[in-house]
Amino acid sequence: MKQFIFFFIFCFSIVSLAQVSAAKYEKYPVFKECENSEVDAIENCFKNTLQQFIFQNFEVPDIVFSENYKGNVNVLFEVTKEGKFKVLYVDGIYDELKTEARRVFESLPQVGPATYNGTPAYVQFTLPISIPLVAPGESILQTTEIAIKNEREALVYEYEEIKNLPYNNEEYRSNINIPLSHHNYSLFDAAMNRVGLNNHTAQKPYIYSEVNKYYDFEAANKEILKNKTSWFGRKLWNEHLVTIKGKDYWLTLDAGVDLQAGKDIDADIDTYNNTRLVYTQGSLGSQLSFFGVIYESQGRFADYFNKYAESIKPDGGNPAIIPGRGIAKGFRSDSYDYPIATGHISYTPSKYFNIQLGHGKTFLGDGYRSLLTSDNASSYPFFKINTTFWKLKYTNTWMSLRDVRPEVTEDGSFRTKYMANHYLSYNITKRLNIGLFESVIWQNDNGRGFDVNYLNPIIFYRAIEFSTGSRGGNALVGISGKYKVNDRINAYGQLIIDEFSSSDVFGGKGSYKNKTGYQLGLKYYDAFGLKNLYLQTEYNRVRPYTYSHNTIVLNYGHNNQSMAHTLGANFSEFIAIARYQKGRIYGDAKFIVAKRGFEFNTPEDSSFYGSSIYGNEDDRISTDGNDVAQGNTTDFFHAEVQAGYVINPTTNLKIYGSFIFRNFDPKVDTETVFKSQTSWVNFGIRTDLFNWYYDF
Repeated sequence: MKQFIFFFIFCFSIVSLAQVSAAKYEKYPVFKECENSEVDAIENCFKNTLQQFIFQNFEVPDIVFSENYKGNVNVLFEVTKEGKFKVLYVDGIYDELKTEARRVFESLPQVGPATYNGTPAYVQFTLPISIPLVAPGESILQTTEIAIKNEREALVYEYEEIKNLPYNNEEYRSNINIPLSHHNYSLFDAAMNRVGLNNHTAQKPYIYSEVNKYYDFEAANKEILKNKTSWFGRKLWNEHLVTIKGKDYWLTLDAGVDLQAGKDIDADIDTYNNTRLVYTQGSLGSQLSFFGVIYESQGRFADYFNKYAESIKPDGGNPAIIPGRGIAKGFRSDSYDYPIATGHISYTPSKYFNIQLGHGKTFLGDGYRSLLTSDNASSYPFFKINTTFWKLKYTNTWMSLRDVRPEVTEDGSFRTKYMANHYLSYNITKRLNIGLFESVIWQNDNGRGFDVNYLNPIIFYRAIEFSTGSRGGNALVGISGKYKVNDRINAYGQLIIDEFSSSDVFGGKGSYKNKTGYQLGLKYYDAFGLKNLYLQTEYNRVRPYTYSHNTIVLNYGHNNQSMAHTLGANFSEFIAIARYQKGRIYGDAKFIVAKRGFEFNTPEDSSFYGSSIYGNEDDRISTDGNDVAQGNTTDFFHAEVQAGYVINPTTNLKIYGSFIFRNFDPKVDTETVFKSQTSWVNFGIRTDLFNWYYDF
């Protein structure tokens, strides 16, 4: 029976040999002694070296001599893709001969594997060992190479063949979005803004691979790497918690926190935030990447923050919306519980295109604020296409937004609306860039749903707005620009236009239809010769009624928050920012001076002065004579300083302390707008994956 089994295997090997000839191999397995051989000579060298090894190391058992046995021990073996010898079957009359044959093959050194189509391949051979032993001469090795093993047979090895390879910071070369963080982005902003580069810096978040071309993330992290050898030390200070990597895939898994404890001194409120999070990221092949994070959070904040969160609460009974985060339910008697999940998949079919589907935020511009689209509001579902070629980068984004106010909900369901925008970035020279922006918001009326008219990525939305009805959509256009004075200084700006009426915009009458805003800013890298000192100044001015609409749903908002500037409209604002990091120690300082106009919202004066983007233009105070900060004019000052230490640069885990001073001084105290002063001290440890905005 054993002879029959061996005969069957041997015949199968011969059949396989007929199917895949040795000529199709790029090369045979390679012993060390054969590494310098010509390709055509590797086959004979392999066979001769193997026979010589067998002859020198095979010890014929005594029983064979005593019984004067003559014959063969037939060995079916395999050279794996790793170059290891694996005995599959031994046929011999004596168990002692079979045991010795296995011992000798197990002692063979690892060799270079055979290759087929440029990749390592399994190869099988049969070798009859003559007893008594015969000195090597003419090759008696019978090859039965199998480049691609029988799939069913190979399945028994597939679990063992799963190897976890060393992780080599693959995320830095991936197509994953870099989490939006003003401080973290400032670390590579200088590298992205050198004169002569043909990149585009307004469309955010960036993906790692496009930034890694100009800024070496891995080298930057190595500079601050801690010399830790224990598993706990490496994971705490330098590495991801879990890494999984195969030949063409990788994945990381991390736990994170955003734990804060502080006090609003003026209001005598103990503040806290307790966020636990888990996030994962990875790539399947070189084209498909993914990122996802789940937050479970409870918190209580400074008095002004809590009151604002409650003032934008949704319909349905929940007490608040945490700005920038999401809808919150009550927790205990004075806190909020706000779970959140965000993430995206990113597909790059070629060097020209990147396609994303996710739940998150976008940001357009080079400033701290954006008048076009910012990360101020809560996350939302989006679909995005980035197209990059020549001197252009063209971004198309489609978003699903919600209006959660009581006046628009129906049967307990929030009102759905949609937004689509284009942003075309063009490098005119090696110093000058301009960006053209247009956006449209439309609602799900008359069973309209997602209007396929807005899927066309290269037409003007204004034309579609007219074709779908004068109140069928709300279109905005804008322009941005950036000029690199040198490698250390650049100037930037934006202009937003929310009403297409040149006579009203340029007429000088203060028309409510003059719904415009502009931004001017300046950045200074390595300021005054101090490496890593980043300075920024910015001025924003937005006229009243900008971003609002006379159709109740078609404002530029989501979840009762502005999709553009944090302050909404009807304001002027000056910002000064300083950021610095040396090693793992960092510090940020921000100062904001603004003049804002609010509605009075009193029985005596319920007119709309153009501050809230959710106001109705039909309730405006005046058709003409409107000016910035009209209404309940308020002086606003916000100062914020933060210092901290980066515990783990790979996961952006930081420990910090911060202090916020805020002064809010309206002309008239009303129920909703009244004088207040805040001194808020805060200490925390957080995984920095998004921007907190406290400056409103």
